[in-house]
Amino acid sequence: MELNNWLNSNIPQIADSIENINRNTFFNEKTIGFAGKESINRVLHHLRSALFPGVFEKFPIDESKVNILIGNNIRTATLELNDLIENVLINRCLLVNKEQLDCTECMDKASKITIDLIEKLPFIREILQTDIQAAYDGDPAALTKEEILLGYPSITAITIHRIAHVLYEHNVPVIPRIMSEYAHESTGIDIHPGANIGSYFFIDHGTSVVVGETCTIGNHVKLYQGVTLGAKSFSLDENGNPIKVIKRHPDIEDNVVIYSGATILGGDTVIGHDSVIGGNVWLTHSVPPLSRVYMPEPSLIIKNGDKEPF
Repeated sequence: MELNNWLNSNIPQIADSIENINRNTFFNEKTIGFAGKESINRVLHHLRSALFPGVFEKFPIDESKVNILIGNNIRTATLELNDLIENVLINRCLLVNKEQLDCTECMDKASKITIDLIEKLPFIREILQTDIQAAYDGDPAALTKEEILLGYPSITAITIHRIAHVLYEHNVPVIPRIMSEYAHESTGIDIHPGANIGSYFFIDHGTSVVVGETCTIGNHVKLYQGVTLGAKSFSLDENGNPIKVIKRHPDIEDNVVIYSGATILGGDTVIGHDSVIGGNVWLTHSVPPLSRVYMPEPSLIIKNGDKEPF
């Protein structure tokens, strides 16, 4: 009974406090909320199902109706994505202008962005085939391309990235980041949607790879688990706040292999083409083409027998 009395007398005040905090912070920027996040995940499912028909369906498909299946997935994704983009564009206008404006311009822009993404799907599918080929060529354990498509986290991450990147280039708020975080949650691979990635891209194993927003990656690049392509530090404005959208992350040229645990930092860092970066290397400066960068071999102590403790 004492607990009930406390609840009745205190919960309204606590609820008011939390509401006020959210009204002064989160609600000011609220665009799509958790329901929108779930909607974005559905859009990704339909787009991936369109790109790879029969792979993500729960039941076997009739191959004579593949075209219909692709079309239905595209149609469903298009309508839902268009609504999402409208919402985030309208809310961005409200944040900037602080008042309700004519939404026609945002609605027209959302349609153009959505159409551009859908028209790029054949190109995205073609370049994804190069990523699958890179995995097949680069992993001796890969026996079929089907197992790569179904089981390799790299393909999941890069598929979602190539979709999100198109929206990022259109300066769509929120949605590309939610897409990339969905891939991050699913695979352990964190690729910012702003990263520009060429063809034949493969991340072997994948776990804990980080690719920053302003990173540029060329063609035929292979990363191993634990690689970070990140920033050294952040430039600050006169108020001490980080300056957004400046070059912070490295450029990786064509035909580069970066082994596990390597960390490459800085917007002025360039890894020249046909280079190999060894495991656990820490790099904050450029290296020329055809470089081989590796740590010195550690001094190991090897004891025979099992009686002596470490």
